[in-house]
Amino acid sequence: MPAITCIEDLRRIYKRRVPKMFYDYAESGSWTEQTFRENTTDFAKIRLRQRIAVDMSDRSTESTMIGQPVTMPVALAPVGLTGMQHADGEILAAKAAEKFGVPYTLSTMSICSIEDVAANTTKPFWFQVYTLKDDDFMLRLMDRARAANCSALVITVDLQVLGQRHKDIKNGLSAPPKLTPASIANMMTKAHWGMGMLGTKRRFFGNIVGHAKGVSDPSSLSSWTAEAFDPALDWNRIAQLMKMWDGKVILKGILDVEDARRAADLGADAIIVSNHGGRQQDGALSSIRMLEQIVAAVGDQVEVHLDSGIRSGQDVLKALAMGAKGCLIGRAYVYGLGAMGEAGVTRALEVIHKELDTSMALCGRRDVKSLDRDILLIPEDFSGKWA
Repeated sequence: MPAITCIEDLRRIYKRRVPKMFYDYAESGSWTEQTFRENTTDFAKIRLRQRIAVDMSDRSTESTMIGQPVTMPVALAPVGLTGMQHADGEILAAKAAEKFGVPYTLSTMSICSIEDVAANTTKPFWFQVYTLKDDDFMLRLMDRARAANCSALVITVDLQVLGQRHKDIKNGLSAPPKLTPASIANMMTKAHWGMGMLGTKRRFFGNIVGHAKGVSDPSSLSSWTAEAFDPALDWNRIAQLMKMWDGKVILKGILDVEDARRAADLGADAIIVSNHGGRQQDGALSSIRMLEQIVAAVGDQVEVHLDSGIRSGQDVLKALAMGAKGCLIGRAYVYGLGAMGEAGVTRALEVIHKELDTSMALCGRRDVKSLDRDILLIPEDFSGKWA
């Protein structure tokens, strides 16, 4: 195994080891993928201000996210089908996050169920839900999350309708994968992945199959998902879902100043500035471009996190210096998971932590909580002048 020095190293191994349909599922965006690309390239436009002759000893990356202590202000984002990237993927990622001291967010569209993850971890994790029409299913889902001692509900608010991702359609994405000549030929080259999947019983959507009405087996799942998402979602419905949970709530998918103000007024504990990793509205601005405007609009009324485009500790540093209280990583840890299982997720976190710590020191700061815009050099037109 070559030395893993950056997230890109993990991505290259991940691409070799995981079937094409699941690699493409993670490593793609909607339509032309403009927003998917700009989520990362816009980070590169921001420079760090190097400072010298500053005491860099006794550094700390410890902080809090929604009041929870964290080793660094980074959480693992909800990613659907994680258990198809590696056998028992959600369990392995949650265990790595717990050991490292950062939050893990389980997706409703996970392969391993809420109960699976709870049985294999000892600390509370966050649980993500979509805005679905079926109140009965939503209430039972939340009851299961409470029983698993989940400490926060992450409500995804940018998926009323599904953005088209061309690669998923061409690959015939499904869980478990449909057996076609092309998929069989590709999976035959992924022996390590295949052996893992043969050794686990978890190959279906564990939070849905056997729990949602009319979904007793994987074949009925597609018809359920086509009807389940609520295109009529409005702020009143979001308020209803928050009341159903009656605990800490994070709203994920905020990319507009007015929406950020509405979320703050509703009493969310945190919002996640996110464009769904470029997987929904293609042509939308990157999350990092929108961050400062949103932070300025909500002030201290609600905690602001950032998601979409984080591939390094320097990206985390830039987001924190621009006002975010935390960041969420999705693809970065999925690369590690697909490459090396739990050890790969741990390695991804180690890489990001080291980059964050070292870059912070070279900017002349010792405590992640002291970061501000003064350590950055940002193009004057970075947020854009739009008519």
